[in-house]
Amino acid sequence: MAYIKGISYYLPERVVTNEELLKDFPEWSVDKVAKKVGVNSRHLAAENETAGDMAEKAARKLFEEYNVSPSDIDFVMLCTQSPDYFLPSTACILQHKLGIPTTAGAFDYNLGCSGCVYGLAMAKGLIAAGIAKNVLVLTAETYSKYLHHSDKSNRSIFGDGAAACLVSTEGFAEIGEFSLGTDGSGADHLIVKTRAARCKQPTGIVTEDEDGHQRFDDYLYMNGSAIFNFTLEAVPAMMKDILAKNNVTSDDVDYYVFHQANKFMLNTIRKVCVLPKDKFYINLEETGNTVSSTIMIGLKQCLETGTIHEGMDVMISGFGVGLSWGGTILKFMK
Repeated sequence: MAYIKGISYYLPERVVTNEELLKDFPEWSVDKVAKKVGVNSRHLAAENETAGDMAEKAARKLFEEYNVSPSDIDFVMLCTQSPDYFLPSTACILQHKLGIPTTAGAFDYNLGCSGCVYGLAMAKGLIAAGIAKNVLVLTAETYSKYLHHSDKSNRSIFGDGAAACLVSTEGFAEIGEFSLGTDGSGADHLIVKTRAARCKQPTGIVTEDEDGHQRFDDYLYMNGSAIFNFTLEAVPAMMKDILAKNNVTSDDVDYYVFHQANKFMLNTIRKVCVLPKDKFYINLEETGNTVSSTIMIGLKQCLETGTIHEGMDVMISGFGVGLSWGGTILKFMK
């Protein structure tokens, strides 16, 4: 069995409020942004601050908070779509910076909104196979660096951040069975098209999608309506699969912490899946959508406030870019 033994997170120092953001978009109002996406402010990485820098800070925070020695870590994985370099793996650099033994394995994996859940699944597999005993799962993203300055929708939604989770042979939350899925036919719905191997040079091409939104080849593009429709199809089916694989019913689930995409999408999911409002976590107000880090940030905040406590079964779920989705049940030990 595998357990979560610690969770910490890091948010960059720079905070951009809706008031500051709307200086670029005077046609919007502060209330409109807050009501639509549920975000009042978001943290943005400094110009020279990378995903690797943030992941390092989240890891050091975890080590300090839970009195964990880096020498105890025998595997490191970093989920990011904004690595420090094309190569080498940022996780390898973090192994050295954090003082983790050279006997530890380390790799990056390129995944977004479901990346936290996939990391837990891989960490559980490493432990079950006897390959590792203490796996440091890191998530870090600087989507803000991929956004065009005129992209008011995505600039209002996304924030930067990092999280660290220690998965071990013992801990305070047992990791259950997973439901995972992928539909690469929707890859173009959330994409940065240029500056990687498929198209190395920026094109400068700007088109308009079916919703009238500008689509920049050289910056992050999200087809909001397509992602919304995908989510409403994938999440209910995934939830049923999670319940079946963990031999529980919806009545057995005490709380739900889903990827914090935006407030409207989360409220729609809650209503479609008929989930009690008091059992469903929504809190993007001060962080925005931090991509792969939202679930761990949410779990940590709920632990700190006592919303999640001993004896509770909590369903976590991530969904988005890929297209990709995943979820499981966490059993918080008595």
